[in-house]
Parts: sequence; structure tokens; C-alpha cells
Amino acid sequence: MTTHETLEAKVDQLFAEWDRSDSPGAALAIVREGEVIYKRGYGMANLEYDIPITTRTIFDIASVSKQFAGFAIATLSHEGKLSLNDDIRTYLLDVPDFGNIITIRHLLHHISGLRDWVQSLVIAGDLMDDVISFTHILKMVRHQKALNFEPGAAFSYSNTGYNLLAEIVETVTGDSFRKWTDTHIFKPLGMTNSHFHDDYEMILKNRAYSYQSVENGGFKHAVNNTTALGSSSLYSTVEDLAKWILNFGDARIGGQTVIEQMHQRGVLNNGEQIDYAFGLNISEYRGLKTIGHSGSWRGFRSHLMRFPDQKFGVVILCNLDTFNPLRLAEKVADIYLADDLVPVEASESDKATEPDEGIKSEPLSPEQLTEFEGDYYTEELDTTYTIRVRGDGLVAQHRRHDDIVLTYVDGHFRGDSWFFPEIHFIRDDTGRVTGFRLTGNRVRNLHFEKKSD
Repeated sequence: MTTHETLEAKVDQLFAEWDRSDSPGAALAIVREGEVIYKRGYGMANLEYDIPITTRTIFDIASVSKQFAGFAIATLSHEGKLSLNDDIRTYLLDVPDFGNIITIRHLLHHISGLRDWVQSLVIAGDLMDDVISFTHILKMVRHQKALNFEPGAAFSYSNTGYNLLAEIVETVTGDSFRKWTDTHIFKPLGMTNSHFHDDYEMILKNRAYSYQSVENGGFKHAVNNTTALGSSSLYSTVEDLAKWILNFGDARIGGQTVIEQMHQRGVLNNGEQIDYAFGLNISEYRGLKTIGHSGSWRGFRSHLMRFPDQKFGVVILCNLDTFNPLRLAEKVADIYLADDLVPVEASESDKATEPDEGIKSEPLSPEQLTEFEGDYYTEELDTTYTIRVRGDGLVAQHRRHDDIVLTYVDGHFRGDSWFFPEIHFIRDDTGRVTGFRLTGNRVRNLHFEKKSD
């Protein structure tokens, strides 16, 4: 016979690797049938002062924050204070006119075409441990010169869109985003240890530090000085987030209409329905419907997952960059929902995959490589990269980054850094190199112009 104690022991075993006094760890809460059935902390919130993680330890929950911005917009829409089809420039006059209307709905579903500020920021030379203020992020939007694509044409995850949603809430209500969410979400639900962190210098008791793994098996502090309201920067606990999970069932705040609207998935211009709703991913796990979102920033990792038909939910907050809270949440579901889940077919997980060797191209001659050398400037991000020949290839150099190795593949160059994935050089009618387009991931066709020699 399976008892609560047996199930809890199995859950504890999932976290045993980190449940010690010399490791960062995680906090967990499990909700079922309208109540919290298990909660626990594992590992350490602060390694320097030997402070353990508890269920009241406060974490930056990163992108799990987005559903709270989605709730705010759905609430204001229900109250008639805005329409999801409104042009965002109705509220944000200094957002550039890109020649296409971007609606609030586009922002909610990541189909606006706006570049993601995280990648843009790093391309510009900023580092993740720099002070990254909300004002800084919004300024980047104001300087964007072009969209990644026509609004509604594609899905491309954009933190920028959710930062603009927070700004729209402020414009419409006259309150700061922190104040509005405190008044309309956290206080009514009794989420007493939750707030949008709008001051990176604020002293906050019971917060977890953020850590990264290092090669020798140890850890280092991953500094977090970011204020990204709407897209991230919600500081909370698993106890508070369990209350948020319960609200999807009883609709204590928002009411059923708002809750239902939050689950409406986006639709592209071609009629295709995507999985992303109002800061929520609508998906499936082993035959059961799931609704959730992950978060990742600095050393923080988070996941909140609900199984609505089973009235079951899991939230896991971690303070180490090597954690995979989504997989841990699925394993927790494996334990509690074993009788409801579709069996895993071993053949699927054991399938061999062919290695991706990519497209091989003949190397360019030194003379061909030399014509790409020079300084390249982008007005959009006000930054310059220098392209140099090194060995039988190229490198891109920036004053704040390590050199980026560029490999010639199928008519363009691929970079070995995540934020600098592909560059396509541009030539004029005479064949002279005049610039390049940086494209890939969440920034597409960012133009760099070659400076005169």
C-alpha cells in the first residue's frame, strides 16, 4: 500500500544529490485537490553563511514571472481599460513605428517581431552581471531599427514584449507595476513573500543566492543585478506560488473569465495556433494536459507546472545553474500520477540519432578572407565589432567579449558564441564588402555597416 510517507520519500530521493550543507539546492511545493500536500527545502540558500533553503526562502523565479504580467493584462482587458487588439503605441508613444501595427496580443504570445533584449544586450557588449535596469531595457526597445519579422508571422520568444506589457500596465493604471501587482495579486492571495523586484540594491531577508557550477566540482556566486519587470524579476517562495496555483482552480482573484482568458493560445497570421498563451505554455506530458512555464536567469532555475484535469500542480525553485526543474517536476508527477500517465515506450527514448555534421564548405583563401577585415558598427546597439583573419578563418572581436571564432559554412559564417550565431556579409554592386547581417536565435537581420578604412 502506497502512503503519503512513501511518496514523499520518493520525492526526497529526487533531490538527494543537492540535499547537503555544501551545495546550492531547491525548494518544492506540491498541490493536489485544492491543498498543499507536500513542501520542503533541499540544500543551501547561502553557502557563505551556511543558511539552508526552506519553503519560505525567496528566489528570483525568472520567466515564471510572465504569467503574472499576463494576468494583469487579462484583468485590465476584462475591466475595459484596454483591448488586446490595441496598437501598443496607443500607450507607449515612444516605441518606434516599424510600419506594422504591434498589438498587445502580439506581445502576449511572443509574435510581435520585437528583438529579445537579452541577446541584443550581450551583442552590445553588456555582461550578465552588469547592472541591467528596467530603464536600460526600455531604452533598447526605443533604439530598435527593424523587426525580426512582420507581427503575427511567427513565434519568437521575446522578453522585451513582456517588459512592454508591464509598462502598459503602469501607463493604464497610473501605478508602478510593483504596486499594481502587490495590490491586485499578492495581497489578496496572501502571497506575503512575493514582489516584483524593482530595486536591485534593496535588502531582502531570506533570499537565496544564485550559484554557478565550476569545473572542480565547486560553485561560484552568479551576481544578479537585473530589473526586468514583467518578463522576470518576481521574487517569491514555493509557499506563495502554491497559493497562485490554487487560484487557477478557485479564481479568488480575477474571476473565471480572466482565468479562462489566460489560457487562450496565440494564433499566427496563417491561422496556425501556437502553444503559448498569457505567460503560460499549454502542452502535454505522457498523455496528460499540462500548463506551465520555466525560468532561467543567472544561477536561478524554476518551473511551475499544473495538470488541470488531475487538479495537481508542482513548483520547484532552484539556485544552481545546472538544475533542470522541468525534468524534476515531471519526475514528481511520475510519482503522484503514476496511475494516470501513459506508459513510456522504451523504444522512443532508446532511439539512436544520427550525428549532425552540418554542411561542410571549402575553406576560403587568405585573399578572400582578407576582404572581410575591418570595423563594423551597428547604430541600433551603438557598438562596434572588428573582424580579423586568424589562421585559416575569421574572428569577431569586441572590447568586452572573448574573441568569437567565425567558421565559413554554406556561403556565410557561423560564430561559436550563442549571441553571435550567424553573419552574412553584404556587398555593393561592385562586389566590395559594405557590412554584414547578424542573425539567429532571437535577433534576426541586425545590420552592421563597415566603417571606411
